[in-house]
Amino acid sequence: MSPIHPTILTAEASEREQRAVAASLARRGLGTGDRVALSVAGSPTYVSVVLGALRSGVVPVPLDPRLTPWERDGIIADVEPALQVLDEDELRALADGPADGDLADFPRARPMHFTSGTTGRPKGVWSGLLSDENSAVLALEERELWGFRADDLDLVVSPVYHSAPLRFAMGTLLAGGSIAVLPTFSPQGLLAALPLRPTSMFCVPAHLQRLFQHLDETGEQPDVSSFRLVAHAGAPCPEPVRRRAHELFGTDVVWEFYGSTEGQWTACPAPVWQASPGTLGAARPHRTITTDADDQLWCSVPEWARFEYWRDPEKTAAAWKDTPDGPAFTVGDLGRVEKGLVYLDARRTDLIISGGVNVYPAEVEDALADVPGLLDLAVFGRPDERWGQRVCAAYVGEVDEDALRALAVERLAPPKRPKEYERLDALPRTATGKVRRTELA
Repeated sequence: MSPIHPTILTAEASEREQRAVAASLARRGLGTGDRVALSVAGSPTYVSVVLGALRSGVVPVPLDPRLTPWERDGIIADVEPALQVLDEDELRALADGPADGDLADFPRARPMHFTSGTTGRPKGVWSGLLSDENSAVLALEERELWGFRADDLDLVVSPVYHSAPLRFAMGTLLAGGSIAVLPTFSPQGLLAALPLRPTSMFCVPAHLQRLFQHLDETGEQPDVSSFRLVAHAGAPCPEPVRRRAHELFGTDVVWEFYGSTEGQWTACPAPVWQASPGTLGAARPHRTITTDADDQLWCSVPEWARFEYWRDPEKTAAAWKDTPDGPAFTVGDLGRVEKGLVYLDARRTDLIISGGVNVYPAEVEDALADVPGLLDLAVFGRPDERWGQRVCAAYVGEVDEDALRALAVERLAPPKRPKEYERLDALPRTATGKVRRTELA
């Protein structure tokens, strides 16, 4: 199968689309603070729609289009969007009208992405509406850190409805640069895009692994000299993959960063990692990272980078605390800070990271809980050479495994569906009743 070549979207063309989006939303009666849910595959126009909404005060809610109706309907009920966009034609219609809408200089909010949690119910990460000053500082902070500029071409190889690739694409367009969006990742598609001379790219380690496997199989030697920035994040990167990325793209090009949907914590250029292997780098500007008595990492952030969980004050309160450096939040990761550099010892409790996608066992367990005959169920991760981890499930009861698999297909997006099922007489638990997931793994 021949690769699908991406289409380039310039800042000038995107600006026209953004103004058309602003006008379309206004004609539909959407105003400041209203939400628009986007459940559609990524494209250059997708980024324009997100920017046009944000710059007119409307908050986009990007959703993975692979979500099942069971998953999506719960989020929609929570968000109460004024508009739902469910296919490419609806998306294009927003950007096809007269380009006469009013736009602020910078996005007036962050997109409200949903992140799963240990309770199993996805949570919306809501930045609130930003003042003109804070919206400018937020955009310019990203521009300064990553060097977004007018001669950039950002190659989007990850799903653009995810927070990191969307953030890089928006930052590039706001700086006057251009983007090229691959409809789906493949090593062949990435290599076919190289003649466009892309200058920046965000990827997850699984993308790098697949690229290197393809190069080993074909013997190709791609010209990647156009890149000035290749940033990876989303999952721990195996050391051989990391070092090969340094070798292929250059240590002056490759960066890693650590963060979450809630906020970005560190940025680490390759030479810093090489000098201190294992580090995730230093805290981003305007942030301070500390640990508590339980080795839990906390990050104090400026006013423009704060958030709350949508309509969930209890979870919001649990995620934040006051520190001498200002309000700080945690996502439950464990680590340490040594000589100003952050090291991660354990990701959020029970989190499975498969191909850069966060999968929380509680969400999967909740989706499968009502299968007839099921007495107990635990979801856990196992190492996987291609995806980093794969989702597995152990269950107790007279259950037809096909029934579990069928319900997973009905209710869960593909990355969340267990790839392996094991029947046990009983699940291993602690004295307090918690499942010993590491023992299952």
